[in-house]
Amino acid sequence: MNRRDRKLSCLTMMTTGLALSLSCAAAMADVVAVVSAKSPLTELSRNQIANLFLGNASMLVNGEPVIPIDMAVGTPLRDEFYASYAAKSPAQIRAHWSKLIFTGRGQPPKEAASSSDLKKMIADNPRAIGYLDPGRIDASVRALLSP
Repeated sequence: MNRRDRKLSCLTMMTTGLALSLSCAAAMADVVAVVSAKSPLTELSRNQIANLFLGNASMLVNGEPVIPIDMAVGTPLRDEFYASYAAKSPAQIRAHWSKLIFTGRGQPPKEAASSSDLKKMIADNPRAIGYLDPGRIDASVRALLSP
C-alpha cells in the first residue's frame, strides 16, 4: 500500500467514525422528558431533569415537589434516557442506586412497565415527570423544553 492509499484509507476510517458518532448522537435525541398537560412546568434543563431521576433533587427551585417515573430496568428507552440526560450507562445507574439504597440516602423512582403505563401515570399526575419517545406524545402529556 503506497502513501496515498494509506492516507485515503485513514481518511475513510475517520469519516466513517464521525458518521457513526453523529448517528449515535441523533439516536440519543429520540427520548424527551415529559410532564402532564395539566402541569404548570414548562421547562427544565437537562441537568435538572437528570438530578430528579438520580435522586439528587426532589423539588424544583420554587419548592414544588416533583415525582420522577422511570421505565423498567433493561428497557431500551430507559437506557437511552440515562445515556442522553445523565451520561450514564445501565451499569452506572445500577451502581448509583445501589449506593444510595445501601446508605439509606434514597430510593429509585417508581417504575412503569410500559410506555403506555408511563404516559398514563404522568398524564394523571401534574407533579410527575417521565420520558417518552417523541412519537408517543399526545394531548395528555407535554414535552419539557430545555433552556
